[in-house]
Amino acid sequence: MYGHVEKLAEEIQKGAASVEGVEAKLWQVPETLSEDVLGKMGAGPKSDVPTITPNELAEADGILLGFPTRFGMMAAQFKAFLDATGGLWRSQQLAGKPAGIFYSTGSQGGGQETTPLTAITQLVHHGMIFVPIGYTFGAGMSEMEKVKGGSPYGAGTFAGDGSRQPSELELAQAFHQGKYFAGITKKLKGSA
Repeated sequence: MYGHVEKLAEEIQKGAASVEGVEAKLWQVPETLSEDVLGKMGAGPKSDVPTITPNELAEADGILLGFPTRFGMMAAQFKAFLDATGGLWRSQQLAGKPAGIFYSTGSQGGGQETTPLTAITQLVHHGMIFVPIGYTFGAGMSEMEKVKGGSPYGAGTFAGDGSRQPSELELAQAFHQGKYFAGITKKLKGSA
């Protein structure tokens, strides 16, 4: 809605692309709200990132899912997209693929941990391999002097009312997640 997840995604893409032989693509899920409702919510202009279809997920070697939080869970737009992956579930086309999560919340109590926790169920039903970042980001994970989103589950940011943008530390964590995830995905693909 305000571009926070897209900013994290761009940094994740850069991090993934920094791993030799890895290509990372950005996609967005279809919007479910009308232009009128989005306007009333103060949403920014629509991104020019291509819109993905569920079947395109099967083409990826690994998948990082990013979404804003609504009431401690992924936004309905993303849930609707995942609900449309029943055919992939039936044929188990995503089983064994590495997957990770990143997110944006409105506040510190707004779902920095509940959002990824509730999203993991989607990955589990598909038989995907959840790849958290744990504490691999080093000292950035324990930063206490600055406001920082994210958790061992994945990169994150605080959007507030939409005016706060991801900090340099949050963007660095997103870059790290992309690089870390791409390295693991490459290892898994190479061992197959």
